[in-house]
Amino acid sequence: MTDKSQNKSPNSGPKFDPQAAISAEFGIFGIPVTEEESKLVLVPVPWEVTTSYGEGASRGPQIIRQASEQIDLFDIEVGKAYEAGYFMRDFPEDLCAMNDKYKAIAQELIEMRTSLSEDEAKMEALAAEVNQACEKMSQWVYDQCTDVLNKGKLLGLVGGDHSTPLGAIRAVSDKFKGDFGVLHIDAHADLRNAYQGFKQSHASIMYNVMTDAKKPKKLVQVGIRDFSEDEHDFSASREDIKTFYDMDLKRRMLKGESWAQVCKDIIKELPQNVYISFDIDGLDPAFCPHTGTPVPGGMSVDQIFFLFHEIHSSGKKIIAFDLNEVSTGGLPEHEVEWDGNVGARILYKMCGWLVKSNA
Repeated sequence: MTDKSQNKSPNSGPKFDPQAAISAEFGIFGIPVTEEESKLVLVPVPWEVTTSYGEGASRGPQIIRQASEQIDLFDIEVGKAYEAGYFMRDFPEDLCAMNDKYKAIAQELIEMRTSLSEDEAKMEALAAEVNQACEKMSQWVYDQCTDVLNKGKLLGLVGGDHSTPLGAIRAVSDKFKGDFGVLHIDAHADLRNAYQGFKQSHASIMYNVMTDAKKPKKLVQVGIRDFSEDEHDFSASREDIKTFYDMDLKRRMLKGESWAQVCKDIIKELPQNVYISFDIDGLDPAFCPHTGTPVPGGMSVDQIFFLFHEIHSSGKKIIAFDLNEVSTGGLPEHEVEWDGNVGARILYKMCGWLVKSNA
């Protein structure tokens, strides 16, 4: 999963024409700039160790980057935000190797649990191995993201499964001293204490965020439609968590309310500083058919883009983001071009609003 080439400066070759297509090998979205020249730095995290259903999320950063060269850089909402410079760091070979090793161990444990194995000692040992690996991944992400922020850059994380941004949110919390909220777009609540023995499961990311020493002021969840009773009760018990369940949102609109009004109510719950955590399965599965755990229902891309616009228009500030669960479903990359295309366009819009919000 190694990059074929380093990002190249616009001064290292032919003059960059933003209206012409250019290979993503020159940089994310075909923007040929170095990290030093860029205002926004993207950290790819090819990790899916605890995935429990579909596979291929670790390939998400790669298929997004490949599809990114197809995007026209001018955006009618954010204009020429790309001129600030977007840079994606290289895919980390060591993390890729860890992912492959510990995913196999995790799958062995999942199979033992689903087959009702009574070998508790072995299952505990396997879970301990995986949990330790996930802690190392989170520390790696924290170190990468802290480095980005300490250099005065804007931060975006590209996963990977949804366990990946814990370290990023910790790094953002350090910078903003906890004075921010997380806007969580997802089909799943991700509020499980642990899942299948994994403490840093993709199904536990927001539980971990909201019980962490570096937790944000508020968690606002949007589009949630797959959750356990314990997750529902945990959300209801916390004043610093507000969950907008998908069926409630749909019921309001089916009775005549506009999405604009719904967005106003969502934004009212957010603090001034907003970190966006976007699991692609928050969308209708038509937009992300190969994501790991698709759920009927969800939102359209234009509804999400409208929500981003309204956050900016409200005067609130987007401070960082992550995008996760864009996946190959285990298929060859040429068969999942739609997923990469949608992922790249969502990533580009998130980059644009992050830059514009911090102009």
